[in-house]
Amino acid sequence: MDRLLLLGAHCDDIAIGCGGTVLQLCRANPGMRVTALVLSGAGTDREAEERMALAALCAKAELDVTVLDLLDGRVPAQWLRAKEALEAVRPWCEPDLILAPSPHDAHQDHRALAKLVPTVFRAHQALGYEILKWDGDLAQPNLYVALPEQVLADKLDILHRHYGSQRGRTWFDDEAFRGLARVRGVQSGERYAEAFHAAKVTLRVGAS
Repeated sequence: MDRLLLLGAHCDDIAIGCGGTVLQLCRANPGMRVTALVLSGAGTDREAEERMALAALCAKAELDVTVLDLLDGRVPAQWLRAKEALEAVRPWCEPDLILAPSPHDAHQDHRALAKLVPTVFRAHQALGYEILKWDGDLAQPNLYVALPEQVLADKLDILHRHYGSQRGRTWFDDEAFRGLARVRGVQSGERYAEAFHAAKVTLRVGAS
């Protein structure tokens, strides 16, 4: 894998939803090019948190991060700006894999971004990550990535070290993050895992 595209509606979405997977991909593919686009948080403390967290997750990668200033909770009303942001990335980004929110996510910002992805990246492998929240929108995933215990520990350390603004949230704790990873591990025959939703998966066997 040479190119990875990470998409988030808010600062911390990527790290929470697929941080363990990103850690493993970057460690297994030194020098991989990672492009990250986050729709909200620009000019705030959250942008600084996001940049530090993504740098830690992608320590061995060539990382390019863009954080925009769309209003939190208003992405559907700012559809054109979100669409244009993705279109601006497309001419120079040919990702092997896209990690983005899931289309069924109950948060309107996550859902709007997820639905934009296939309108811009039509023939690319995209996986929708999941974010545990009050809404109870977890669905049965169809793709799992095993997380070794040390990778999960590294992910949790990055979350707590870099997202200080979120520490008071009721859902932002090790028990919640580790609990979901354990459930997905049970479902995939592993100790821990992150889970994704894939509308389509293409498997290439042998040399291209």
